[in-house]
Amino acid sequence: MAPASVTRSLLGYGLLVGPFYLALGVGQGLVRDGFSFARHPLSVLANGPGGWVQTANFVVSALMVLAAVAGIARVDAERSRGMRTALVVYALGMLVAAVFRTDPIDGFPPGTPLGTPTTMSTSGLVHLVAGAMTFIAMAIACWAGARTMSKRGERGLSRLSLFAGFVVFFAFFGGAAFSSSAGGVAGIWLAVVVGWAWLAIVSRYFYRVSPSPSC
Repeated sequence: MAPASVTRSLLGYGLLVGPFYLALGVGQGLVRDGFSFARHPLSVLANGPGGWVQTANFVVSALMVLAAVAGIARVDAERSRGMRTALVVYALGMLVAAVFRTDPIDGFPPGTPLGTPTTMSTSGLVHLVAGAMTFIAMAIACWAGARTMSKRGERGLSRLSLFAGFVVFFAFFGGAAFSSSAGGVAGIWLAVVVGWAWLAIVSRYFYRVSPSPSC
């Protein structure tokens, strides 16, 4: 495969990873007994029968992010360094979250007591820290992306990246502060969707400016 084709193939994963992660997660949520989109984050799906699907979702999505990072590096390694570093941290956080699953919570899986648990396992604590790390890393990637786009003369994408970073950061931490409510869960969902959408937009931009495979 020609080098230009490799670059575009890698960047294609940045376009696909968000829809892949969300489609697989939402699909599980629709068929898993006891799961509620109003009360549960997708990560809780790693518990119970079939939990391996969400674990695999974390792993495959993290690898897709790393592929997109490699594609961005092939187009503009110097000016995208900060953005790429933050995205690598994001992907590593997802891998840690895959290994250390979150605790059952609020009736899921079936048989789990309703409400917020009063104790937390070591695995649940590590997952919580890894999750926070991923959202912070995504926000930083957006802000670093704003600088990258500014250096490339893309003012519109620079402003979009700056805005996306604030949405990811405040939606996640605002949602985490009220995670026991539907509004809190909605905030976390907003942070997830905006982060994936931003990565898709940036990957598409680098895809468009990368050399054509025919060149």
